[in-house]
Amino acid sequence: MALARSRSDIELVTVDSMQVYRGMNIGTAKPSAAEQSEIVHHLLDLCDPDDDYTVARFQRDCFAVLADIEERGKRAVLVGGTGLYLQAITDDLEIPARFPEVRAELELEPDTAVLFARLEGQDPLAASRMEPTNRRRVVRALEVTVGSGRPFSSFGPGLEEYPPAPFPVVGLAMERVVLDQRIAQRYEQQMADGFLAEVQTLVDRPAGLGRTARQALGYAELLDHIENGTPLDDALETAVTRTRRFARRQQRWFGRDPRINWIETDGEVSANALAELARGLID
Repeated sequence: MALARSRSDIELVTVDSMQVYRGMNIGTAKPSAAEQSEIVHHLLDLCDPDDDYTVARFQRDCFAVLADIEERGKRAVLVGGTGLYLQAITDDLEIPARFPEVRAELELEPDTAVLFARLEGQDPLAASRMEPTNRRRVVRALEVTVGSGRPFSSFGPGLEEYPPAPFPVVGLAMERVVLDQRIAQRYEQQMADGFLAEVQTLVDRPAGLGRTARQALGYAELLDHIENGTPLDDALETAVTRTRRFARRQQRWFGRDPRINWIETDGEVSANALAELARGLID
């Protein structure tokens, strides 16, 4: 936001797999209504939470938005942390087809651990990039691997092949202990802001939440509290632990990319100071 405020021609394009869902605001740290009215944001609130938004849809939507921004003489700044979504744009990834018959067969296996073990055997690289309990991603990787005859990880340039990015890429680096503290503090603030009530409202929708939205960090754990009676403190502890693990995977994912210009921050540097550093890299 500080970077966008510093220039009148910037519009923000969100690169977040969960901020696309309407009603999922607090838990995804979606920009507030005031922030959205101040600075133009794109790719927020695209669909209802019972929809299963995909990286292929994001790629189409994002390229269309970027073309529109450029045509109007404005400058797009992509923001967010979903690594695959960003890579779909920087590398123009080849998105694999769907294989519904293969998926239907895989869904017959109720134990996600069994499916993950199968994925580790058939595509260990893909398995290393995901959470073993994320059934949606495990099933999708196996679906593509079995259906296409190619490892899921073979789609796109691969971890060691980075084509020139079409724009400068800037990342914020933070010490792990500081990041861990901020994750815990963020959950505390989100709960104070009404996160639990937000999830309850989503549960009460006639269509409920779809498979993808149910996997969202924090939401999955609060759903476990609401639907299965898991004590709230336990659910939150699980959410914090899972989010920290996700942050580790993000650090590994982005850390391998030599195209990223890293800015070190201890969490105390002001947003304006970081914006000034970022502006020096992208101008």
